[in-house]
This record gives sequence, C-alpha cells and structure tokens, in this order.
Amino acid sequence: MQQYIQPFIKVCETVFRDFCRTEVKVGRVFFVSKNEYESNWDISGIIGLSGEASGAVAISMKVITALRVTKILTNKDHQYIDEYVTDAVGEIINIITGNVKKDFEDDLRIKISLPTIIKGIAHSIVWPSEKTRIICIPFSIFEDQEICLSIAVDTTK
Repeated sequence: MQQYIQPFIKVCETVFRDFCRTEVKVGRVFFVSKNEYESNWDISGIIGLSGEASGAVAISMKVITALRVTKILTNKDHQYIDEYVTDAVGEIINIITGNVKKDFEDDLRIKISLPTIIKGIAHSIVWPSEKTRIICIPFSIFEDQEICLSIAVDTTK
C-alpha cells in the first residue's frame, strides 16, 4: 500500500501549495473498512477510478475550510456552500487525482471520472467495494483546520 500513499501525499502537498497558496502537513495515515467509515465532514469531492485499478478518491473538509480555500482561489468571500465552493472542491480533487494518475501510468492504466460533490453535515460516502480498505490521509491546513484525503483502490483483477 505504501506505493499508493506517497504519490497522493506528495501531490496533495503540491496542489495546496501551488494552487491554494497554503501549506498542508500530513498527519498519521490510517486504514478503515467500509462499514467503519464515519464522516464528520461537510463537503467532499469524489472521483471514481476504473481500468486496471478500481475505486475512488475523495477529499473532505468542513465548511469553514472549503470557504477559505474557495476565497483563495476566487479572491471573493463566500458565506455558504455555493456553486463556486462546490466547483473549487471538485477542481481540487480533479487536479490531485489527475496528477496521481500520471504517477501510476507506468504500472496501471486507469481512467478517472468527473468529480462528484457530496455536501451535508456528517454525510456518508458509499465506497465501491465491500472488500476494499479505505486509506485515510489527514492533513492539517491553515494551522487550525483539517482536510482528509481518502483512497479506496482495488488492483486485484
């Protein structure tokens, strides 16, 4: 699994530094099974994976974090999750997944879907496979907030 985790960490750090002009610091990576996964996030951007690997990648955050990231990207204040905020979260997960896809091209041919946004307090994400474990990579951002990158990848075909 380590070969999957490091590219996601590296790309996530780069995307937030280059596009959002802020640093993120990786926390302790952990695994959960599908039925143990509980969310305390307000918005998630999800991209499906298909081909030689199947699964999904999601980025999740609280409203306050999504609003702040969107303000950096749009240079405008947002008071609630509007279309600009959903677009920003979708674009971030799209950039992260697209860049990681490039890192895996030598080993795996995968396709990525368009981003899907889920919003709502403590929403649930239904993951694609019963047997796939979910890798959760927490990051601290803006010194007092968190985001989580979650990955469920099955390469057994």
